[in-house]
Amino acid sequence: MNNSRLITCGLYGALLVTLSACALPGQPLFSAKKGVPKKSGPLETGVKYEVRKALTTNVPFHPSAIKRYTFMLDEPRPPLVLASSMSRISQMRVRTTAYTHSESDHIAYGVKSALGTNLRFGAVRSAAADWSRYPVGTVFRISGQPGIVYVVDDYGSALVGTGTIDLYKPSRSMMDNWGVRHVDIEVIQWGSFERSMELMRDRTRWRHVRAMMDGIEARLRTAGVPMSKAHYTAAL
Repeated sequence: MNNSRLITCGLYGALLVTLSACALPGQPLFSAKKGVPKKSGPLETGVKYEVRKALTTNVPFHPSAIKRYTFMLDEPRPPLVLASSMSRISQMRVRTTAYTHSESDHIAYGVKSALGTNLRFGAVRSAAADWSRYPVGTVFRISGQPGIVYVVDDYGSALVGTGTIDLYKPSRSMMDNWGVRHVDIEVIQWGSFERSMELMRDRTRWRHVRAMMDGIEARLRTAGVPMSKAHYTAAL
């Protein structure tokens, strides 16, 4: 046997050892079914393979005679749907404060919310929050207040990054009476990050607005949702 043939045999032997080492315990390296994915696992099992057969029975191994095989991998997971993570987080304990339209930092806006609608107080009440945590349109109720729901339609610079929810009160006395309370809330419906970003897009001259925009974008990146996606439902 000449040197070139010895070298060729040596290369084949190294290839066989490498393929054997790469195979998973109890699982073949290649699938003998062409183009047919198996849903129950990443690799096909229970089939004889030419490479393994050649190794175990000393059958001559002919690379040129190997058929075309498909290496099976797990199907790629789609981007996370943000709503799915939030559907499991509907009850929580939060810090709440109160505000009114006659405060110095709100007097310029009067009774208008960040949406441009009138602040509400009744069976449906307005609330302000960090929109990167509780996006606009989030609806919740407070334990012990039957028949009353709150809707996040406002935000405030002091709320960004705190997780605090500010509840609208129509008078200073009611605001002072509420003070600071830690309450249990139940989120009935999560709002929209997309709508929050649209409303804030022309207000980025304000630092707290930029912070909320950055917070929303960070959440979307973490969840693997492309920024071009048409709708973003709230997620933590």
